[in-house]
Amino acid sequence: MEQAAEEEEALRAKIELLRQAMQTSEAMQEEAAVVGTRLNTHMAAIDKAMRSAHKRAYNACRVHDNIRRSLTAAGAIVRHLDLVREAEHVILLDRPNEDLNAYLEAVDKLTSVKYFFTSKIRCRVGNDVHERANELLSKAIHGLENEFHRLLTKCSKPVDLEHIFNCLPCLNRQLSSEKLIGPSAGDYSEAPLKQYAECTLPTLVEPCYLTLLSKLAQKSIQLDCHQKFMEIYREIRSSTLERTLKHLGVEYVTKEEMQQVEAQSLKAKIAEWTQFSRITVKLLFGAERILCDQVFEGKYTWKDHCFAEVTAKSLSILLSFGDAVVQSQTLPDKLHILLDMYKATLELQSKVDAIFEGNGCSENRKSALTLTKSLAQTAKKTIGDFMEYIVNHSVTSTTIDGAVHYMTSYIFGDPCVEDEKDTAVISQIVGTIHALETNLAMKAKQYKDLALGHLFLMNNIHYIVKSIGRSEVKGLLGADWIERQRRIVQQHASQYRRVAWLKVLEYLSTQGLTSSLGSSIDVTQGSFRNIKNSTTSRSVIKERLKCFNMRFEEVCQKQMNWDVPDRDLRDSLILMIAEILLPAYRSFLKHFGPLVENSHSALKYMKYTPESLEQALGNLFAKKLLSDQAKSANKVAGSKPYSSFAIAKAHGNHEAYFRMPTWSAAAQLGNWTRK
Repeated sequence: MEQAAEEEEALRAKIELLRQAMQTSEAMQEEAAVVGTRLNTHMAAIDKAMRSAHKRAYNACRVHDNIRRSLTAAGAIVRHLDLVREAEHVILLDRPNEDLNAYLEAVDKLTSVKYFFTSKIRCRVGNDVHERANELLSKAIHGLENEFHRLLTKCSKPVDLEHIFNCLPCLNRQLSSEKLIGPSAGDYSEAPLKQYAECTLPTLVEPCYLTLLSKLAQKSIQLDCHQKFMEIYREIRSSTLERTLKHLGVEYVTKEEMQQVEAQSLKAKIAEWTQFSRITVKLLFGAERILCDQVFEGKYTWKDHCFAEVTAKSLSILLSFGDAVVQSQTLPDKLHILLDMYKATLELQSKVDAIFEGNGCSENRKSALTLTKSLAQTAKKTIGDFMEYIVNHSVTSTTIDGAVHYMTSYIFGDPCVEDEKDTAVISQIVGTIHALETNLAMKAKQYKDLALGHLFLMNNIHYIVKSIGRSEVKGLLGADWIERQRRIVQQHASQYRRVAWLKVLEYLSTQGLTSSLGSSIDVTQGSFRNIKNSTTSRSVIKERLKCFNMRFEEVCQKQMNWDVPDRDLRDSLILMIAEILLPAYRSFLKHFGPLVENSHSALKYMKYTPESLEQALGNLFAKKLLSDQAKSANKVAGSKPYSSFAIAKAHGNHEAYFRMPTWSAAAQLGNWTRK
């Protein structure tokens, strides 16, 4: 019991201690609450004070940043004000020609100021500075325009003709000496376009000026004022190009002026125009294109328009000649002229397309192509009209001397069509050839002298064959056709020789005659056989020689007035005659000359030696040649008549147009006689 009471007493003591601890804890908690309340009050005051301090610090930082930015902006404004003052000094006091680089630098400064006050700074002071910069910039642009005009005017001179000629690798010496004027001007149209492929373009502006012009033009593009510069460039370069063409001889031609030009004069003008066209397009227009690209560097669509306008009037002047030819009355004698012009413009079309590339130059290309098409259409119409003219032409109209008929020369005046793409034109020419051949054959029948009729056909067919051989028409007709026509020419030459000279050769026939040596000549076998007790009367030989002389002189006198215009054909024809006449004459003199040469009047009958006979043959068909010789300023007084056959034979460079078999003279004479 006592133990239980002790345990109870101890438990109550512990409970008392626990209650006292709890009371103490509650007292401390109440005290801590009071302290916490007091701390919260103090923290609120501190926090309030800190917020005020932060606000003052933040405001101070903002003020500092504003001051810094203001100072930076003020510095930039001051610097740009300085730029304006520096540029103002140059713009107002200096000129671009004094120091272009400094002037352009001043312009750049003003541009920088304008951009600065437009995009970054907006203030009252900035507005004033911006306005002043614009005023100075406007004045500067005007100065640049004046300088561009001054420089371009100073360096833009018409291209010297000698300079143009030196750009042509093949023709420069000839052209520079003759200035495209003279008897050989007609040959210039034959110069193919490929000769111009390797030429060097003329220098239109010296490099020192080109550099300055390019700087000014580029600055105008940067300032977006290039339109005015383009106007200046277009005006000056266009005028300069026109003056160059005028010096070259290219002027505007009207339809009325063309109608008054004679056909022969027109041919020379066509030759000159063809040459001028190639020079203008390939050299002058080509050089202008490069100059425009160099002055206005960069890819700009407006640059094509500028170049097109620079060359527009000059191109119009150049094409006016062709337009006038097309619009004027197209007679058959102008046909080969039209074809020559068509060939030249067709050759140049690809070069025109290359130089005038771009949409801005489309009108220039169209103008050139329109002329090419017009020439083709006019040529086709003229060929059609000419074919109808041939069909309806009187067959009684012939040439007195057997020369080439004017109808033949109309279409074959020169090698005319040289482009396989011209099939329409070529086909019409082929049809015209056939119609012409038929008409010529009918005309030949009108000659009372059959020999002259054969000579007429020989001349005309040879003319056609030779002309076709130099053109692309031969591709359509074929080599077989050409060869057949050449054989026809040879046949007419052989028929001419047989008809014209048979009577002359008959007097040299030895058939039935006995030589002074007592031998009879068998002409049919071309050999000798001894016949005893056979003599020939001297009077018979004299009569033969007399008749031969008369007949020979009669033929020579008549045929001297006949014409074989082609010199090679003429020489070959004379050689054909000589190949049969001279051997026969030599043979006759060899066998029967002794019967006459010792007589009192030998020279009366033996008037000709074989050499003098050959010389006389050299004067056949020579009336025009002798007339030309008489007019020649270099003719030597007392010189002998021209003998192309004798000269060709002496020089050993004659190649016969006709190939004859090497028969004996007697055998040939026998064959002729049998015919």
